[in-house]
Amino acid sequence: MNLAVLLLSSAVILFIAYRVYGRYVYLKFGLNDKNPAPSHTHRDGVDYEPSKPIVVLGHHFASIAGAGPIVGPIIAVTFGWIPAVIWILVGGIFFGAVHDLGSMATSLKTDGKSIGVIIRNQIGMKGKQLFVIFSFSTLILVIGVFADIIAKTFVTNPGVASASILFILLAVAFGLVNKIIGDRKPAFIIITIIGVILMYFFVYLGMELPFVLDYKIWVLALMAYAFLASVTPVSMLLQPRDYLNSFLLYGLIIAAVLGVLIANPEIQMSNEIHVTDENIGYIFPVLFVTIACGAISGFHSLVASGTTSKQLNKESDAKLVGFGGMLIESFLAIISVGAVVILSRSEYAARLTGEGPVALFSTGLGGMIATLGISEEFAVGFVALTVSAFALTTLDTCTRLARFTLQEYFEDVPQAAGQFLAKNRYVSTGIVVLFSILLLLSGEFTTLWPIFGSANQLLAALALLTIAVWLIKKNINALFVTIPMFFMFTVTLSSLGLFAWKNFQDEVYVLSIIAALLFILAISLMVLATKSLKKEVKEPAKAL
Repeated sequence: MNLAVLLLSSAVILFIAYRVYGRYVYLKFGLNDKNPAPSHTHRDGVDYEPSKPIVVLGHHFASIAGAGPIVGPIIAVTFGWIPAVIWILVGGIFFGAVHDLGSMATSLKTDGKSIGVIIRNQIGMKGKQLFVIFSFSTLILVIGVFADIIAKTFVTNPGVASASILFILLAVAFGLVNKIIGDRKPAFIIITIIGVILMYFFVYLGMELPFVLDYKIWVLALMAYAFLASVTPVSMLLQPRDYLNSFLLYGLIIAAVLGVLIANPEIQMSNEIHVTDENIGYIFPVLFVTIACGAISGFHSLVASGTTSKQLNKESDAKLVGFGGMLIESFLAIISVGAVVILSRSEYAARLTGEGPVALFSTGLGGMIATLGISEEFAVGFVALTVSAFALTTLDTCTRLARFTLQEYFEDVPQAAGQFLAKNRYVSTGIVVLFSILLLLSGEFTTLWPIFGSANQLLAALALLTIAVWLIKKNINALFVTIPMFFMFTVTLSSLGLFAWKNFQDEVYVLSIIAALLFILAISLMVLATKSLKKEVKEPAKAL
């Protein structure tokens, strides 16, 4: 089979899905532009700030993409490229896009609050507390891991560091100019063109002017940046930086497709499906945990309900940003698979072990982009820089989300200290950064990270559960949500059960206990949700 056929057919499927199934799901949530968006009703210039749909899409896409749709699919090809592609397409359309749009829609209907607050409203205070503690812990881990990844990238490739710094300065300048021009579309198009040209020039300039610092200094610098990014108004840094960065990924996708069409490579990897692998386990449930971003990822619910919903200018924008953003990510995941299927299975296995998924993606895709007449060295560097840029986006978005999560937890604490934390973004962000630094210093995240693949998908299952309860209480048929929800709970609980048992046998009791606790958390929230629905049914019956 030809790789170009795989990419083009996947693009057609995803586009049709957006037009047909996307419209169906959008209508199910009852979104209507007659209802003012939270960005207007709660506008504060810091977190709640309406913006153009293309800008919000840039933020959302940049935040959810990161390295997830690259690393996961490439590792999952271990089981065979066909099951990986099937899960990306089916999962992205019927699971991930529904999950993302649903999280965004329920947040829009709840004053732009996060999924934790929605759980409180739909399931109860205990449900919210359990979910918030879990999501906060997950976000702290993600911040620590991504700070480590970025710092190591900056040390090994100082040119990426220079380009990243220049990107941030460009974003601030873009945000200031955008503030001045307001809603004038011609002016916005002009500054976008200038901004994108400068951004690509900074890719070249960064590689020519490498910036060298020690690993520990980079870690501290990154955490300081994450703090500032979390407390700074979204219109000054978050929105413009993510908007401009998204053009890096759009450019990568376009260059990859053109490169594939020109190079016209054949798929060299066999069609064989491997049910098990000695290193990562059985295809079920491991495949569905390994490919998260690109198919369905719980982290997306935190972004959709945490930052994105607060920036949508009107409710109808949620279809493009939520459903459309997820399908773009699915296509990126297909490209990631395409970067390695041009290799034989034996070569893929050897290079995956020796180089890692990001390097494998960079060299594979960079080689195809080079057919456009670009230096292969520059093409490979451009791909690596794009991945790093989105890792940086994930870092500061997670910091803001962790701050939201902490503040929303203490909203329900009546004591003065609780209310102070709930209202002071500087102190709450400081706590988030402090926890992240302590985690980095401990080094424990390297041990705990494997379990969070399962934890992330558990987050997705819990978000779908919340969305389903919200729909059922509004007497809306929730089958399009409950089917993905039950499947994700099955996957997650199976994965956690196997993980707990394996680590118990290996006498790694800490990880075994954590997996068991996550298992109990999932069951507890399911029980609370069931009780909430039963109560909803009984009360109208009593009224009759």
